Amino acid sequence: MRLRQAAVALAVVLTAMSTAPAPAFAAEGEFSYTFVGLDGTPQRATLSDPESWECITLPEVADPDASQPAHSPRNRTTSTATVFTGPECDGDYFTLRPVVGRGGERLKLRSVVFS
Repeated sequence: MRLRQAAVALAVVLTAMSTAPAPAFAAEGEFSYTFVGLDGTPQRATLSDPESWECITLPEVADPDASQPAHSPRNRTTSTATVFTGPECDGDYFTLRPVVGRGGERLKLRSVVFS
């Protein structure tokens, strides 16, 4: 009888573990970039503690037909940041190291993913 109860308990625990959502991980720190604002002046934006393994299209430069790409990224997060020239993590890419990674005005980006 006890063996049957133990087997049922184990089955319940395994089922619960397999249906529980996977924990979300975030890159700790800030990722910043420069973009051209609607008035034509440079503006700075920051992502704080962004989600890892999730493509983030930068909202200010999401539409290639309506905006110039962002530039001059600074990766001050604990994760590697891979920046892409297109929205939805498409196009050419470049990797920025954790904490000290940075790019200049020539590094154009529209999306980023943290690993």
